Amino acid sequence: MAVEIRVPVLGESIVDAVIANWLKKEGDNIQKGDVLVELETDKINVEVTAEQSGTLQRVSHKEGDTVAVGEVLAEIAESGATSAAPAPASTPPPAQPTPPATTPIAEQSKATTTPALSGQTASAPTPTQPQEYRLPATPLAQRVAEEHNLDLAQIKGSSPEGRVTKDDVLNFIEQNSQQQAPAQLPATPSAPATPAPVSAPAQVAAPVPAPQTTPAPTPAASPAPAAASNNREERVKLSRRRQTIATRLVEAQRTAAMLTTFNEVDMTAIMEVRSRRKDSFKEKHGVSLGFMSFFTKAVVGALKAFPRVNAEIQGNEMILKRYYDIGIAVGAEEGLVVPVVREADRKSFAQIESEIADLGKRARNNTLSLTDLQGGTFTITNGGVFGSLLSTPILNAPQVAILGMHKIEQRPVVLNGAIVARPMMYLALSYDHRIVDGREAVQFLVRVKELLEDPEALLLEG
Repeated sequence: MAVEIRVPVLGESIVDAVIANWLKKEGDNIQKGDVLVELETDKINVEVTAEQSGTLQRVSHKEGDTVAVGEVLAEIAESGATSAAPAPASTPPPAQPTPPATTPIAEQSKATTTPALSGQTASAPTPTQPQEYRLPATPLAQRVAEEHNLDLAQIKGSSPEGRVTKDDVLNFIEQNSQQQAPAQLPATPSAPATPAPVSAPAQVAAPVPAPQTTPAPTPAASPAPAAASNNREERVKLSRRRQTIATRLVEAQRTAAMLTTFNEVDMTAIMEVRSRRKDSFKEKHGVSLGFMSFFTKAVVGALKAFPRVNAEIQGNEMILKRYYDIGIAVGAEEGLVVPVVREADRKSFAQIESEIADLGKRARNNTLSLTDLQGGTFTITNGGVFGSLLSTPILNAPQVAILGMHKIEQRPVVLNGAIVARPMMYLALSYDHRIVDGREAVQFLVRVKELLEDPEALLLEG
């Protein structure tokens, strides 16, 4: 008797997903709890696990297929019913036809890449490569590797868990191209004598012996520009998350009357507090004292003073929210995500720092849950970590405002009539003018500035 593996309920408003990565293949022995397949939605990736032990049978959809909630992905036959199945796998004759029918991509990848990259490992990696090929890579890394016919088992992952990322694959491609390029150049003078005359000169000018020395350089050089031109462009399918991000950002610009106001904040006081307290803070709480807790607290204080910045438009009504769930934008490999710090007004600096660190780590590891991303009343995005000096962030609908942080830079400012160098940061507040007036937006940003420049005021706000 076989048990069907179906697409699970993925969360509110998510009705389908894309099969990003099969971690098991037909004929594999499965243990209860094993991850079988990774599904990609527009918000998170979902791992589907085995509900019983047995043998994986009848995989219904391949990677890249779109599947709906409740749709059958595969079947697992009970252990008793599949006792005879492992025997053919160990017998040499049937082992040959099985892989092409089940994992053509993996087999083709091994057949084409092993001679090119190693030349001496064609036989040894065969039994272990299929599992290594699937498990340690993100879906995007796997797609890029398959497009370039690469074996992921040869690529070392740079993430903390050893997972291979897209950047790892691209770096591997670049390193191999640099290593192979010098080896091809010296071979050119000796190679033309054999390949060049056989292909073109042997058919066109075979009776004439003298021209064979002249056209040799031309045929040998002509494939090089063609090969180079093939690498000038790359076509990569957008992930579901990237498509959703694009749609939502365009929709936000189309539906909201979005404006941006700017200000700057002197970070001297906060940097002085962090310098004095960072060691004792980390020793006591086990987490570093960063800037995000200060900004989160300052935003909450300003939202209390200007509640419409913490509101939402629904039809002809304005929903004023008297709770403060602050979204923290995190740049992940698969695209920007905004996990939410719930009830930020009730959390301490240490709790906020710890939660932000945890959410950021899980965002980069692609292990966030849907509840981590849902809701949110206001968003903070920090382009300064990437070196941005000034930008205009786009609204995270249905929120009506978003604060952009930027790079801290020493700049000359006038203080008490004297020009001094101070660590300054530009702040940007994008807001929906349909509900937030310009005066209100400016005053909100000024309040954030005041709270940041006087950290003691943050304690009074809390």
